[in-house]
Order: sequence, then structure tokens, then C-alpha cells
Amino acid sequence: MWNDAVLWILGALVALSVGSFLNVVIWRLPQQIMHPDCGLTLSLPRSHCPQCKTPLRWRDNLPLLSWLHLRGRCRHCGSAISWRYPAIEALTAALSLTLALFLPWDATLLAALLLVWFLIPLVAIDWQHQLLPDALTLPLLWLGLLLHAFQLLPGSLEQGVIGACIGYLLFRLLSDIWQRWRGVEALGQGDAKLLAALLAWLGWPALPMLLLMAASSGIILAVLLGRGRVDLQRAIPFGPSLALAGAGLFIASLS
Repeated sequence: MWNDAVLWILGALVALSVGSFLNVVIWRLPQQIMHPDCGLTLSLPRSHCPQCKTPLRWRDNLPLLSWLHLRGRCRHCGSAISWRYPAIEALTAALSLTLALFLPWDATLLAALLLVWFLIPLVAIDWQHQLLPDALTLPLLWLGLLLHAFQLLPGSLEQGVIGACIGYLLFRLLSDIWQRWRGVEALGQGDAKLLAALLAWLGWPALPMLLLMAASSGIILAVLLGRGRVDLQRAIPFGPSLALAGAGLFIASLS
């Protein structure tokens, strides 16, 4: 029993650390895309306050604990630290531990964790910047196909390859049709690549249910944001709805 408790504590610490790294991805990757000359990479320069640029000490960079200890403010300049940082760390830990609780501790769990860890920054970045970076969607796609190749996912490699191709081409076709009709782009290339990546994991038979669930959650979100009505002039990213539907279908396929 004691060994189990230690294992769960270590697992929570690992998940919080992963969440901390995902925060780095969520902040730095869009900056690299929007400002190519910003000089940021995922590792350099070291973590610092966005306002005063003071490098953070290790004690100010502990997942969740440092934000709580500092009461959400920089130790040096007193500027507010976004609540997103502890939220992402806590969410990553909560989802990871939930998966570990209900899934067998084998390659199935590892695959589910990797999928969730990819989708969290994709959702956060798309929601804030309406970007779905290739640096996340393409590795996610190839990872799904690789896991299929080693028979570590439900379905077959053939289903994953066909699904990825159909998903990308379908969204590109719909986007082109809408753009010619209305003069605006409804679905970006990032949405097409995310759909392709999810279908590389789920296989082409999941396409109808994936689109139905994503569209339904997207409509609900639009209504909630529009306070009871759908605002057709407001751009709402579709990536979060796709990610939620894809993750739900994948977890369901494992049970």
C-alpha cells in the first residue's frame, strides 16, 4: 500500500512537470510563428518573467507550488502571473492521473497520455491565437501511424493512413468551397491537419462520429459564448471541439 502511494505521488509530480513544459510550448511556440526573429526556442532563453525579463530561480519555477506561494505575482516586479500556468499544470496532472486510474498500465496508457499531452497545448494555442502549429499536429499524426504500425492502437495502420488522407482532403475541400462561396476561410489548414492527425489515431471509420461530436460541441460553445444565440460574425476556433471529440472517442475505444 505504501509503495502504491509513493508511485501515485511520483506520477503526480511527473504529470505536473509535463504540464509545466506544456506551458512553455503554449507560450513560446506561437511567438516563434508570429515573430520569427524573437529569438525564442523551447529551451532558450531560460524561463523568465514576461514583464521584467528577470530569469526565474528554480524555487520560482516549481509546477503549481511556486504560483501559489507567490500568490500569482512575480517575485521581482510584482506583475501578475497568468492563471493559465497553474491551470494547465493542474489540468495535465488531473487528466493524467485519471487515465492512470482507469486504464491498464501498459502501452495503452502511454498512448493515451501522449495524445492528451499533445492536445492540451493545441487547444490552448488555438483558443488564444487561432493557430494549430505544424510542430504539434504533424508529429501527432506520425505518432499515431507509428503506434498503429506496432499494433499498439485499436484498428489497423491501413485505417489510420486512409483516415489521415480523407480527413485532410475533406476539410481542405470544404474550406475551398466555403471560401469561394462566402469569400472567407471557414476552416484553416491547421484544422485539416488536426483532423488528419486524429484520424491517424482513430482510423477512418471514426470520421462520421468525430465530425458529429466536434460539430455538436462547437455549436454548444458558440451558443454559450453568444449568450444564447450564435454570432455568425464571431470567429470561434474549431480545434478545441475537434480535440475534445477525438480524445473522447479514443478513450472510449480503449474500454
